[in-house]
Amino acid sequence: MEKLHPSGAVVCEGKYDKIKLSRLVDCPIITTDGFGVFKDPEKIALLRHFAKNGGIIILTDSDSAGFRIRGYIKGAVPKGTVKNVYIPEILGKEKRKPKPSAEGKLGVEGVPEEIIRKAFETAGVCGEEPRPGKKVERADLYSDGLYGGKNSSEKRGELLKKLGLPTNLSVSGLLDVINASVAFEEYKKLISEM
Repeated sequence: MEKLHPSGAVVCEGKYDKIKLSRLVDCPIITTDGFGVFKDPEKIALLRHFAKNGGIIILTDSDSAGFRIRGYIKGAVPKGTVKNVYIPEILGKEKRKPKPSAEGKLGVEGVPEEIIRKAFETAGVCGEEPRPGKKVERADLYSDGLYGGKNSSEKRGELLKKLGLPTNLSVSGLLDVINASVAFEEYKKLISEM
């Protein structure tokens, strides 16, 4: 089945949600680590960056915790940069868990893929086509000295500072940010200015 192409970065609660969503969407996926986002200024900085550069799409569980996380994120990023995708309330428990959640509802990880796909389509957050243009690949980072070489970590930190992002972002995180917020040519221009 073809992946969806949301018009922004998707924000979900945990790693199992991210695993599920990575099979369905072609875009950056950021986890809040549950309520961990409340005490993580670097995660908030990352969310603000994505919000300003294409917007964010929040897909949390349909329980009170999920709505609390949505509200917190909405208040932490610029107005008008958040779109919401909601999954229906489905009672049950995830296969990997020994018992249901406190409210007895399935989270994103437990909801069938076709329901999540429908939720994205209903919210109107998917473009018809993937983003045009060449994407920055890991090999580009390597050839530009940002990955796998002497002082690559420092160079990566310099680029992250130029982009206004936390300097300890992983290589994968950097690729997600670059491909969501700058064109390949703009990336090359930033590298030439370093």
